[in-house]
Amino acid sequence: MYVSVLGSKSEKQATFDGLDSVASFLRSRVAKQLQLRVAPEIQFKEDDTIARAARIESLLADVKKQDASASGGREND
Repeated sequence: MYVSVLGSKSEKQATFDGLDSVASFLRSRVAKQLQLRVAPEIQFKEDDTIARAARIESLLADVKKQDASASGGREND
């Protein structure tokens, strides 16, 4: 299961430690709710999509600034 977590590295680690500690409980609850004999193991992974998107936006903004300064601030139509 992918999870987005905000905060410092230590805060993220604490969050994942907490999630890992309740994974077996969640697994049993899922199995019970879905009436499964065996439920799949639950693993938590960091979803860095938001951070990657922010990085791409930052790079695109830098390129736009460089283009604007190279063209003297004029826009070409």
